[in-house]
Amino acid sequence: MPVFTLTQTVPGCGVYFNAWAIFTEVQRYYDKGFNVPDDVLLLFCDNNWGYLRRTGPLKEKNRKGGMGLYYHIDMNGGPWNDRWVNTSPIPKLREQFHLAYETGIDDLWVINVGDLKPKELPIDFILRYAWNPHNIPADKTDDYTREWAAQNFGDEYAEEIADIVSKYPKYNLWRKAEVQVAGIFSVVNHRETDRVEKLWKEVEAKAEVLKKRIPADWQDAYFQLVYYPTVASAGIANIYTATTRNHLYAKQGRPLANLYAKQAEELFEKDKRLTCYYNDTLANGKWKNMMSDIHIGYTQWSMPKQALLPSLQQVTLQDTPSLGICPEGCEATDYTDKLALPLFDALLDQTYYIDLFNRGKGNINFTATPSQTWIKVSQPSGTVKTETRLQVNIDWAAIGNGTHEACLTIKSGETNFPIGIRAVKGQAPDTKEAYFGNLSKTEFSIPAYLYNKNVPGKDAAWTELPDLGRGYACMGISPVTAPSAQPEEAPYLEYQILLPDTGTVSLCIGILPTQDVYPKRGLRIAVAIDDEIPEVIDARQGFVDTFGEYNPANLAQSPNLKPLPKQDKTIKLTGSKQLRRNEVFDNLRMLTTKLHVKKAGMHRLKLYMIDPKIVLEQLVLYPDNRYPSYFGAPAVRHQ
Repeated sequence: MPVFTLTQTVPGCGVYFNAWAIFTEVQRYYDKGFNVPDDVLLLFCDNNWGYLRRTGPLKEKNRKGGMGLYYHIDMNGGPWNDRWVNTSPIPKLREQFHLAYETGIDDLWVINVGDLKPKELPIDFILRYAWNPHNIPADKTDDYTREWAAQNFGDEYAEEIADIVSKYPKYNLWRKAEVQVAGIFSVVNHRETDRVEKLWKEVEAKAEVLKKRIPADWQDAYFQLVYYPTVASAGIANIYTATTRNHLYAKQGRPLANLYAKQAEELFEKDKRLTCYYNDTLANGKWKNMMSDIHIGYTQWSMPKQALLPSLQQVTLQDTPSLGICPEGCEATDYTDKLALPLFDALLDQTYYIDLFNRGKGNINFTATPSQTWIKVSQPSGTVKTETRLQVNIDWAAIGNGTHEACLTIKSGETNFPIGIRAVKGQAPDTKEAYFGNLSKTEFSIPAYLYNKNVPGKDAAWTELPDLGRGYACMGISPVTAPSAQPEEAPYLEYQILLPDTGTVSLCIGILPTQDVYPKRGLRIAVAIDDEIPEVIDARQGFVDTFGEYNPANLAQSPNLKPLPKQDKTIKLTGSKQLRRNEVFDNLRMLTTKLHVKKAGMHRLKLYMIDPKIVLEQLVLYPDNRYPSYFGAPAVRHQ
């Protein structure tokens, strides 16, 4: 049992006190009712990746020994290492430490900081928040970051530095370096890889430009606190997106695969140079070996012995020209299946692409001929030396309401590539309210903070938590100590949605991976459409039982633990067409349910708090396994 004694140096507070660290598998004993003397501090823990496993139990609030928290911003161990650079965005830290403080876990905070140096910003925040939690409410975390930047680099650079150091850990949390693998983000669906690369490129460029302006005396500090973690993190992310492209393009016989193999190799070498500079040159060698952690090529939880690039493939040019094609939304590794673009929807007015590439030496001519005049193509004919991208859209004025089918034929020599085109047009809803949805029953997503109504309950309300999660904001409950509620007295968020048909609609509810923090009560949310009776959902769907708490033997001996609900494993929501992965690695848990739609048209989707610890990030309707992606379809809000 990890019971330890801490020497107490504060005058008048006694000589020492005892603490019981309820760490990893030790929590089983607590759950079984292990009798702890009243003068022993209960040191609750996180799940090793930054989410509290228990909040302060009401029955323990007045105990003599008090309650504390052991929390990781660095982890060497299961479920996976998280050691290299900062992956703890300030809004996430604030949300978790606010939860601890408000539930009485406030007598002692012990932070696992690893090598300390890579985690300076989160360490500073935790110390400042611990000093006065009320000084940093959820909507002021950006103020804290600006003040930190000004303190270290002066007011002139504070705004830009605050933006950079807010973004790189946020992006890292999409997928930490140690759990990166090829195929996380989709190359062909929703232009997801393009979007990820663009965001990383922007923040990296900002760090590069600012580096040229920072005074010489501050260059070392800037490299340590801003430049290195940003540029190196961007490099790791781009190694894996380049590898993903390389693998797909190699399967297609696409010479562009070689370019991305080279890009991955160059980024790998750049990472070595950045690491060597940090370890050997920075501040005249002061930080020798500080960045020696291996952070590329993990295959298990522990650090590999050496950094290894993912496998890369080369494509050999054929001796003669040969046309290959890849329509958006289709990996097109062979042409045995019928090729088609995703469905066009008049409400969304999409433009899709078709990539034409040359597998061989020389040039190759092509024509692109639509079977209907309402199909618009950017280039009806041309010559492909390496790659050409065609843009395809619809002349909506030229067609009536309904579903229309046609074909766009790409021809090269005697070879034809017919590409299916489907377009849906209908009457736009007669509403003045903003809404989400489409005419085509295809996947759409809703950021939680873009609600139409936020209706408070008897004892609580939904509140915006800026910059938390993958996007702009999440929605959490205030106060976090509110009692559980039935739907009729619970706060709820309401969203206007367009559902174009009757029947059953799949709904995924994305929440932060809040742990089973209060097992006796539960972790629940409820959903309803229009005035239907709300369905209560166990929000532990997809919960990762890292420490084996929920095995049958332990459940039988723990009076408050309940068996975990089954997870719907049929919805993929990942870029590599695999099933949903580890909620810890993804930093998102997806709950699934079904909506029963009795009439087509506009509807009100309602999300009710049942238990107060849930943080809501996004909703995904009509999740589509044909076009899987990590983030889901980009949100489109109709005004």
